[in-house]
Amino acid sequence: MYVTLYGAAEEVTGSCYFLQTATAKLLIDCGMFQGSKRLELQNRIPASLGAKTLNGVLLTHGHLDHCGRLPQLIKAGYTGPIFVTEGTAAIAKLILTDAAKIEEEDTERENRKRRREKLPLIKPLFRLSETRQVCQQFHLVEYYQWFNVAPGIDAQFIEAGHILGSASIMLKVTEDNQIKNLVFSGDLGRWDAPIMLDPSPPVEADVVFLESTYGDRIHPPLAQTLTEFETLIKKGIAQKGKILIPTFAVGRTQQILYQLASMIRRKVIAPLPIYLDSPMAIAATELYAKHVAFMDNEAKELQITGQLHSDLATLKTCLTVEESKALNNIDGPAIILAGAGMCNAGRILHHFLRQLNSPETLVIIVGYQAKGSIGRDLIAGVSQVKILGETVRVRATVAGLDGFSAHADQKDLLRWLHPCTAGRPRVVLTHGESHSIDQLAYQIDETYKIKCEKPKQGAKLQF
Repeated sequence: MYVTLYGAAEEVTGSCYFLQTATAKLLIDCGMFQGSKRLELQNRIPASLGAKTLNGVLLTHGHLDHCGRLPQLIKAGYTGPIFVTEGTAAIAKLILTDAAKIEEEDTERENRKRRREKLPLIKPLFRLSETRQVCQQFHLVEYYQWFNVAPGIDAQFIEAGHILGSASIMLKVTEDNQIKNLVFSGDLGRWDAPIMLDPSPPVEADVVFLESTYGDRIHPPLAQTLTEFETLIKKGIAQKGKILIPTFAVGRTQQILYQLASMIRRKVIAPLPIYLDSPMAIAATELYAKHVAFMDNEAKELQITGQLHSDLATLKTCLTVEESKALNNIDGPAIILAGAGMCNAGRILHHFLRQLNSPETLVIIVGYQAKGSIGRDLIAGVSQVKILGETVRVRATVAGLDGFSAHADQKDLLRWLHPCTAGRPRVVLTHGESHSIDQLAYQIDETYKIKCEKPKQGAKLQF
């Protein structure tokens, strides 16, 4: 049995594991690389993967860095099932549809320029038609139910606590009359985080592929983060400026709205204009409201009773470009949540273009920022950034809050791994930058006396 890493090896994005046995071939995730141009150039399906010969695909969750290459996989000839939870099916459809629209629009814009300059035209990575085909191949599975995915391979999805529908995947692989238990963590969430259920650790494993996005740090306690967030929001209100919060459409947006609702309900702040300037985030928020069964008890009750809606009575959604542009003319104080969360695209760039030069503006970065992203540069304190071809002076206040992360930190990762360590599994660290992987590997060795493996992109591991 072999597992080849076609992504997220010494990188955070591009999750893609290719499992081969004597009788079956599977993919676990098929995600896009995101962040720098260097990474995005890798967004192709390797011919060596053999899309037409795959028995199945299992998807841990619907974020683009875990599902974004699925349309290309379909284009390469894959016609089989894509196993997903109900929540992941909904989120992945939303995210892939949005990504396809952007891909087609960006390609058409570039080709207009190429026609004028008489250059060869380019094609989008994928189209809406391929995205629709991906969704047609979704095969819904329930949490904690074993099912056969390919000859000699049974699978089970367990709660990962990351976003709506997220799961870790457990595989029982039978080969040469032996059974091996493989676990793919996917992206793990945090214990006692608002809205989401807690992650479910595996209790038995021979091999664990463990994410390490924040393997090098301990997140601040949520209570501390909320206090800092409240202080920042009150500061932004006092400055009477715009409070810009770049947010990921799925997960982070809903968490920030949840906390703003709590602040208003507890009278920490008076109601003020809140704008959700992201069609995808608007749609994702509606999906969360429709899938309350997958929320924790407090969030479920607030949603069912209508209290959350009442708390956010001042929330306005901006679906159209015209509604987004109109925010340029509003007076502060006002809160604007806009995508993209990594500040590498989307409407937040247009707000940055017009507002970063203002000392009354407050930018609150509440999510992971990849190397090479504008968000990471802003947190680093640069004096100017280049946005949409223009150089913009940064006079706004910029603050970063790690505590809202939907990713497990080092302590959470060790806690998740603990129940299966008695069996001395092989632990393979992926989905993290090299320094995060190194730090987590050190802590796992110190805590459980297990030497972790740290494969590179394209590595083929034998089990």
